[in-house]
Amino acid sequence: MLQINEIFHSIQGEALAAGRPCVFVRLTGCNLRCAWCDTEYAFHDGSRMAVDEVLREVASHGCRLVEITGGEPLLQEESAVLMERLLSAGYEVLLETGGGVSIEAVPKGVGIILDIKCPGSGESEANLWTNLDLLPAGSQVKLVVRDHDDFVWAANKIRHLELVRRFTVLMAPVQGECSPADLAAWILDSGLEVRLQIQLHKVLWPHRDRGV
Repeated sequence: MLQINEIFHSIQGEALAAGRPCVFVRLTGCNLRCAWCDTEYAFHDGSRMAVDEVLREVASHGCRLVEITGGEPLLQEESAVLMERLLSAGYEVLLETGGGVSIEAVPKGVGIILDIKCPGSGESEANLWTNLDLLPAGSQVKLVVRDHDDFVWAANKIRHLELVRRFTVLMAPVQGECSPADLAAWILDSGLEVRLQIQLHKVLWPHRDRGV
């Protein structure tokens, strides 16, 4: 059984699939408490659902792109079973993970979006760096930047770990704390070949906290 916070159909707002219709399966629970978290409601509550129930709910939306997210979905061991079943059913499957839990059990074929937590999150010590050795080439790595100090830290990590050579690297500003224009300028000045990411769903539905 899985503890599911919500399942909904929306426009993907982040990463390389931004703009595409997507079914989101949000699992309950998280091991991190990032200072800028916008899904604190997913830390608790939700409903117990069998994998077959989740599959039926996903199928009801008639969309072939599915993202498994949270909270931290990898805290629930059966999330790997869900991803495997979705792949077997012909879905394109994405996983959004906070980077503090091993991705070893993630089935081959899942598109992984792995966060690296900057110091401004308050959780940079929780980064599980060994995940980068498990992450398939071409996967997506995301760094959320709160201020210029975060950007400098992130840029140093990107260079030292040669992330751009191995993965698609996305940098996103903390909404309301870091100006997207400032982050764009820092990226241009740095010469880093990374992608600026703005949360599209917050542009489309700025007053909605859930179901987007």
